[in-house]
Amino acid sequence: MATSKLKEISVFFPCYNEQENIPRLVIGALEFLPLIADDYQIILVNDGSTDQTQKAAQCYVKANQHVELVSHETNRGYGAALRTGFLSAKKELVFYTDGDNQFDIKELSSLIELKDKYDIVSGYRLRRQDSFTRKLNAALYNFALFILFGLRIRDVDCAFKLYKRELFDRIEIISNGALVDAEILIKAKRLGYKIGQCGVSHFPRAAGKQTGANIKVILRAFKEIIKLRSKI
Repeated sequence: MATSKLKEISVFFPCYNEQENIPRLVIGALEFLPLIADDYQIILVNDGSTDQTQKAAQCYVKANQHVELVSHETNRGYGAALRTGFLSAKKELVFYTDGDNQFDIKELSSLIELKDKYDIVSGYRLRRQDSFTRKLNAALYNFALFILFGLRIRDVDCAFKLYKRELFDRIEIISNGALVDAEILIKAKRLGYKIGQCGVSHFPRAAGKQTGANIKVILRAFKEIIKLRSKI
């Protein structure tokens, strides 16, 4: 647990078809955040879900003033969901993790302990609970980012990151797909921001369905790498 309470923090969760995960996700955040921050904002970003994610989220918005819901009418992609979350965040620190409950929000305390040393604290999965194919894709992706951009991050796409809000006044996010994490890290590094890394636990998905290993998602990510490379 962090040694002293934060003044404020925004926490957001990108969600796509996570109706079964919403209750545990929000209740966990509502129980934990008052322990580490005097003021906090919880944002659920519903990226055009086709199940009952919207309805499940609205129940908590009505019941608690700290919970907000921002919805896309159609599925716009992971990058678009993160962009919406960052734009909706109002506090000086911003944290996000996915809405699939594969991380424990209480481990945010470990990232907070590094906040005075770094502008971004990027989590990396200590024992990644994914298939071999998914792990291989990630390894190749991380290697490509190192070769093309010099990005030395162990787990670029780990959805457990803490940022200083001011970054997003200087960084324009253009990626709509899976490249979004890499884009932010690359642009932040080039602007001189310091990036730290911290190991976090990773748990098997108990409900819902993964979309990151979809071949269309993978091809879109590599297409966006080429596009980003041409612009930087």
